[in-house]
Amino acid sequence: MGQIRNHSTEFPPARVVAFTLLEVLIAMGIFFMAIFAILELTTRSLQAARSLQEIAPDAGSVASMLAILEELEEGGDGGDFADDPQYSWSSDTYEISTNGLFQVDIRVRSPGGEEELTSILLYRPSSVQSLGSRSRGRGRR
Repeated sequence: MGQIRNHSTEFPPARVVAFTLLEVLIAMGIFFMAIFAILELTTRSLQAARSLQEIAPDAGSVASMLAILEELEEGGDGGDFADDPQYSWSSDTYEISTNGLFQVDIRVRSPGGEEELTSILLYRPSSVQSLGSRSRGRGRR
């Protein structure tokens, strides 16, 4: 009879394919950079949402209230904000043109005593004042 051959010794051993340590470290670095970028975006969006909840009243609220009025009168007005009564506002209204153009100076005072001044122009031809009341104004033109 013939010889029995061992087939495992006739062929070269198969090469084992695997990742090197360097490839694993590079992949982990890319993975962690992506995760930290996502966490940073999440943190920033949460901070932005919190800051929107803590908005203090400003002159824009008063200006929008005055903008919906159909008629304006020269003089002053004031009050506080229903949402935050620690803040108060005052406004001075002047007719600056005979065609119904008014200037409104709005001041908002914070609890710390700081004051924000904003001036707006409103056109209200139905609010044209008489000549006598315009002469009592500050004479801004």
